[in-house]
Formats: sequence, C-alpha cells, structure tokens
Amino acid sequence: MTSFSSRRSLLPTSVLSTLMLASLVCLAIPGSAAAQVLKAGVGRMDITHRKAPVIPMYARALMIQGNGTTAVIVTLDVVAIAEIGKIKKEFLPALRAKLKKEIGLDPGSLIVNCSHCHGIPCDDVLDRTAQAVKMAAAGLVPVRIGVGTGHEDRIQENRRLKLKDGRELDVRRAYALPADADVVGAGPIDPEIGILRLDRADGRPLAVVYNFAMHPIMGDSSGGDTADITGFSSQVIEDALGHGAMAFFVQGCGGDINPAFYKDLYSPRDAEPQGNRLGISVVRALGKIAAKDAGSLKRLNQVLTLPRADHAERIAGLEAEQRRLVKSLRSTYLNFDTFLKLNSKYSLSPKFPSTNSLSYLNEKAIGRSDFARLDQANRARMRAYVSNVMAMEDITRIETNLRLLRKHQANNVKAGKRTIDVEVMGLRVGDFVMVTFPGEVVCQVGLNIKKASRHKHTFVAAYTNGYIYYCPTAEQMKSAGAAQEDSECLLGPEWQKTWESRAAKLIAELLE
Repeated sequence: MTSFSSRRSLLPTSVLSTLMLASLVCLAIPGSAAAQVLKAGVGRMDITHRKAPVIPMYARALMIQGNGTTAVIVTLDVVAIAEIGKIKKEFLPALRAKLKKEIGLDPGSLIVNCSHCHGIPCDDVLDRTAQAVKMAAAGLVPVRIGVGTGHEDRIQENRRLKLKDGRELDVRRAYALPADADVVGAGPIDPEIGILRLDRADGRPLAVVYNFAMHPIMGDSSGGDTADITGFSSQVIEDALGHGAMAFFVQGCGGDINPAFYKDLYSPRDAEPQGNRLGISVVRALGKIAAKDAGSLKRLNQVLTLPRADHAERIAGLEAEQRRLVKSLRSTYLNFDTFLKLNSKYSLSPKFPSTNSLSYLNEKAIGRSDFARLDQANRARMRAYVSNVMAMEDITRIETNLRLLRKHQANNVKAGKRTIDVEVMGLRVGDFVMVTFPGEVVCQVGLNIKKASRHKHTFVAAYTNGYIYYCPTAEQMKSAGAAQEDSECLLGPEWQKTWESRAAKLIAELLE
C-alpha cells in the first residue's frame, strides 16, 4: 500500500497551506469517552494496473461498528463490478466469501461502490480489496461523527440535450452532437455533496465519505490508467486534512452526468482541475461540519424485484427509421473537399463569395446576374451536402444505440423471466442516511428520492453491490434510440416507481 506521506501533493504550496489551515477548523473538540458508541477503521491498497499513473487507483475500505452492527464501505476506482470492465460478476460473492472465511465478516455488511472511472485495475484486485478491508478491521478506534453537505456545480453537466422536436439526445464520444440550433435545453444536475466525517477520539480526522453524482471520465492526455476526477478530489481532501485521514468517494446518481466540457476539442484531457475543485468544495464544507458524539449504526439488506424491458417494438421502429434515413440520401454535386472550400468562402464573405465586390456591382450595372445565379446554385449544393451529413449522423447514432438495444433484448430473452432481482441496501450512521442501488441511475431519480425523504441528510449511492447498466426515468425511455441511457437498459419503465417507492420505505425504516 502506498503510504500517505510518500504521495505527491497535487496542489501548489500556497493553496495547500490554506486548505491545511481550513482543516484545523474541522477538528472536533474531544468530548466524554462514554459517548463514543461507534468504532471505525480504514484501509487502502493500490489497484492500478500500470505503473506510474497520473493519479493512482485504490481500493479503500471503511469499517464501522456499533450497536452490534458492522458496515463496511468499500470504494473502488473502477468502472463497475460485473458486466463491464475487468471485474466480473464473481467478484462480489468471492470477496464476501473470502472475508467471511478469513475474518468472520458478515457478507451482508459489505457496501461496494464503484467510482465508474475507466482505468484498468490490477489482476489481483480481489486480494488487494480484501486486504484493505482486513486493514480497516485491524485498525478500529472509537470515533465521533459529523454529517452535512457541500455544494459543487462547476464541474458537471447533464449530458442529455432536449431538442425542438421533443426528443432527447445524449453527449457521447461515440457520435456527434446535434446542431446547436436544434437544442433547446438540458437535463438537471445535482450539486449537493453528501458528507459523513469520522474523527478519532482526540479530534484527529480518520475518514471522510463524500457522495456526489458525476461520471469521472475526463481522462488524462497521456492515455494511462487513472482514478480520474475523483482520484484527484480524494487526494486534495486527504492532503488538506492530514493525520492519515482517508477520503471515500461514493458515486451517486450520475448516470446522465458528464464532466463539464466533456466534448472539448481544443484542450488536452485533464481531470486534475475538476478534481481539485471538487476536493476543495468538500474541504470547505468540512469546515462547517463538527464531529459530535456518535449516534447509532443501522444497516438494511433487501432484494428488489424489477421488471425487464421488452425492446422488440423499439428495435423494429429504429430499424424502420434507419431505412427511411438511408432512402433520404441524395446524390450531391460536391465532395468533402469542394464542400469545405465553398463553405469557407461563403462563410467568410457571404455577400460577395465568388469574387470581389466590384465584379458583382459591375455585373449588376449591365443587367447581368451570373455570379448571383452561381451563388444560388452553390448554396443549394451545400445545403444538399449538409442534409446528407445530418442524415449520416442520425444513422450513426441509431446504429450505435441499436446494437445496445439488441444486446439487452437478447440478454433479457436469455434470462427466461420477465423480472430481475437486485440487491439494495440502507445505511444509517447517526444522521447520515444512504440507500444504494446497483445500476447507473440517472440524476432525476436521485433528486426525486432525496426530495421525497423527510430526513435532511438523505443520500443515494448508485453503482453499488453489482451492476445492471443504465437506469433512466420512465419519461426518458420514451425517446427511443436517441440516448445511450435509454438503449443500454435492461429495465422496463415501471422500474423507476418501484425503486423510488422501495427507497422511501428503506429510508423510513432507517429512521425508526
């Protein structure tokens, strides 16, 4: 494991000094030992596949014990456990079995959340994750807790674009953006950072759990493995707090939330600025969150049955639309080279594109319009060429999403049943209340759950204890074939109401 003291500071000395001073404000004043009803320990192991990453990928573990209950929050800097990425579906049951055998850990205590960064973990990620949990178990100390929220709205954007024709498209690297003139709005973001802090009995910080919704997929210009935005933010927090404190990023409902400027073509990819901003926002919030005498610990484990989708009708409709678009293609006078040249001329000089103004005016004076007719013909040729390009972009988007729909339709048919069972959990640590779900839940669902809760500090963790792909709203599913969230989905639209209802019941039971 890489020690805290050996890691490179990511911030300039002046900024780091300011954050260190701010962190001193965060230190709780020790109270009576009798009030310390919870114990906690932390552990961390480097799980980066390649050497010398820009920001290492970690398996971090936070064990909390109290009231006869144990909860272990494991955060992995990986894309997911099961289905996509290097970690397969055997990982979670194998990890549970290994920890039960080696330290007697109740399998239900594990809450394994993936940041959804796209780096590749090492081959022995299972063993290293187990080691991190064992380190946490071996280092249990009495703790006090503090709960609060931070705010960050500068580093993320909803990737779903609302169009004039009522559809919603999403922003992906796999296909082009729609024309700006066709876009009328974007979906919501969730700027709230849910924070749980745990301090040792003497006031020194031990751990910070921060829940935030955003794909950490900005990447790095070198193309190497990286923990991405949230790797940088965690290190900023740890550098600021000192004392070996460990930061645990818990991914929220970021299914349709991209990093800001995700499609930027004019700057090298660099996750550090956005990560620093998120980290600083957490540190600022921690300055207002005092760690008090710990409250109770409560954990709920449940199975939720959800409806599977039937994509057959959507697939047929998209195939028909694709055929229509292909038939809409027309022969064009131009090729790509001549289009670029004409487009440049007519953009730079829309009034006199073909020659100088004197020639246009002289021609007009003698009653001729040769250049005007040429311009009219060239503009029509450019419109025809652009029409083909726009049709091609639509065909590309449909084909990309059709592949996803066909794959998930085949998986649902292969399953042999119309439902899918998933693991959901509820966790309460004092005033910190969190429910978990194993899919890429979109932002609006997380906002709905938090708004419906009567408890101020309610948070939602997606990407947890499994992976069932994207989970869009019932309304979003009506935009067939336009967005990845709708196309890469195993679930039927009724899933949203089912999960939001179960989440409300979990929260109510945690608060009893």
